[in-house]
Amino acid sequence: MPELDIEIGGRTFAVACQEGEEPFLESAARMLDTEAAVVLGQIGRMPPERMLLMAGLMLADKTAGLEEDLGRMQSEIEAMQSALTAAQNRLDDRARRIAELEEAAPPAEIAVIPAQVTDGLAELAARAEAMADTLDRARG
Repeated sequence: MPELDIEIGGRTFAVACQEGEEPFLESAARMLDTEAAVVLGQIGRMPPERMLLMAGLMLADKTAGLEEDLGRMQSEIEAMQSALTAAQNRLDDRARRIAELEEAAPPAEIAVIPAQVTDGLAELAARAEAMADTLDRARG
């Protein structure tokens, strides 16, 4: 079982760990040392037990906050997944209805109105409006 010397709050501690867990222990020690530096910066010198307790409590508080955030985010993800599933179901239903309508009715031929006809109708509409304006002025 490997034994590492870790430094927390300016003090060295000998700690044993399982084979292969050295990087995790060193990472955890760095996190604890960071919190210990904050405690020592605010309070000053203190016994190692109290320093470790305070630093551990600060890490526990951060962890609790992160767990709360994680729970809230998981709830949001579940809500988004439900909304996505509902939207997908509506989309699938509409696609089915479109397919049913396409199968039920043969495709209608689309009539193309020649440009001369639409131009002629536009001219007739303009003349009708002009006549209506003339009648309105004559009455008024």
